[in-house]
Amino acid sequence: MYVQNSPLDEIKSFFKHRSILSQLILINIAVFIFANFINLILWLFQSADNEFITRWFALPSNLNALLLKPWTLFTYMFLQENFFHLLFNMIMLYFSGRIFSEYLSHRKLLSVYIWGGIIGGLLYLFAYNTFPVFADSVRVSVPMLGSSASVLAILFAIATYVPNYNVPLIFIGRVKLKHLAIVFIVIDILSIQRGNAGGHIAHIGGALWGFIYVWLIKNNHRMNWGKFKFPKFTFGKKPRPRKAYQNPNYNKRPVTDDEYNKRKKQQQKEVDAILDKISKSGYSSLSKKEKELLFKSSNKK
Repeated sequence: MYVQNSPLDEIKSFFKHRSILSQLILINIAVFIFANFINLILWLFQSADNEFITRWFALPSNLNALLLKPWTLFTYMFLQENFFHLLFNMIMLYFSGRIFSEYLSHRKLLSVYIWGGIIGGLLYLFAYNTFPVFADSVRVSVPMLGSSASVLAILFAIATYVPNYNVPLIFIGRVKLKHLAIVFIVIDILSIQRGNAGGHIAHIGGALWGFIYVWLIKNNHRMNWGKFKFPKFTFGKKPRPRKAYQNPNYNKRPVTDDEYNKRKKQQQKEVDAILDKISKSGYSSLSKKEKELLFKSSNKK
């Protein structure tokens, strides 16, 4: 008899496996707790510099200030304005990241997150230092923070990869992923002049990168330059010596161009059939062999 796990068990299992997605969520939560702890200490001692974290780690709109703190183009995407800002971004990251990991890979997810944040930050800087309406904000160097641009990059990447994937929403029902992504970007565009313009502009930059990233992958462009990895700590353990690589195809007959193209075309047909099956029946309907084929295909891209 099948016993469904409780939501708490699902959460425990998710963080226990320590995937890239769970590590990203934990890092965002840890940074939020640490930043608020520092702000609390500064408040208790009545420090005049009660905006220490924001001043040194949020992304400034003024380019001169950015030259003094270039790391903020990276650190801003791990800071959150308040608890509800953190909660919404992490929920979005969890659900879009889970779908992303089913079709692509965890390594690609980290790259999309980082580059989505960077592209979003660069678009924010470009807009604020180009359009006259933001001149006063640049003069006082308005800071920007939040992981929304990175999260939207992941959402738009997977929405571009499997646009017809059905997402169940409370009170609404099943919605296609492409429609959900379109709603988010339209809201951001219409909200630019209604407040938090920098944030909405950064969201558009992150979404744009997610779309471009998958478009490049689908057109067989290798993205080796865009890969990131979390550092590994051994805590005194000696690393195991690497075994010499032996090419399994060393003694095999070279494959002709026609054979290679024919084999690649057949594999793509099989992958497309699997993707269609997922969009109709869900990932759980796949057989073990189909899941392995999909995983191998995603790692080759």
